[in-house]
Amino acid sequence: MNHRINARGMEYRQLNEMIRGLIKEARSKGDKKAKIILENVLGQRYIGDGLDGDDVITIYGVPGNDLAAFMDGPTVEVHGNAQDGIGNTMNAGRVIVHGDSGDIAGYSMRGGEIYIRGNTGYRCGIHMKSYLEKIPVIVIGGSTGNFLGEYMAGGIIILLGLHNRQPGFFPGGQIRQNGQVRQAAGSFIGTGMHGGTIYVRGDIEEHKLGKEVKKVKPGREDIDILS
Repeated sequence: MNHRINARGMEYRQLNEMIRGLIKEARSKGDKKAKIILENVLGQRYIGDGLDGDDVITIYGVPGNDLAAFMDGPTVEVHGNAQDGIGNTMNAGRVIVHGDSGDIAGYSMRGGEIYIRGNTGYRCGIHMKSYLEKIPVIVIGGSTGNFLGEYMAGGIIILLGLHNRQPGFFPGGQIRQNGQVRQAAGSFIGTGMHGGTIYVRGDIEEHKLGKEVKKVKPGREDIDILS
């Protein structure tokens, strides 16, 4: 059964209390997978924070900061853009954004997956880490700002730079901006990085890399991971 909440003008604490209430009600009825649809979301913070289980939250609008922070299992799908800090310290689950996201997506992420169709801001994947079988993954369809994977200690970031279907954009990780072609990642990539892997579709100029990392061509194992 789908539960719908019209979040227009709703204060974020009230909205999150309603979400938790619906999940609790579903559990009391033996339903291990509550399906909640949020409509007219605009800036409400902390949606999905700390939730566990297999619940599915579908969002229409723009959720606020720290979407799915500390989340441990559910799926959150955003039909729109998302603000800063999505998946902050997330342990398991999946976040899907059919638009752009702000800064520090996947901050200290420990597990789960984040898929962003469009672009991200600065410091995406900062402090990502993995442990045993938990390998966090971030897939970015578009471009990202400076300090991608800063202090990264584990996990996988995949940067696709897929803008060739939009006017003024080109494949291969290059984007035309103000008449100039720039690459799909900013500077200081992997600064302080000591674990994990960043895959980039296209090329990255050497001067954009942190001193701790270097470019290598993907091997068979890498291709299998990407597939």
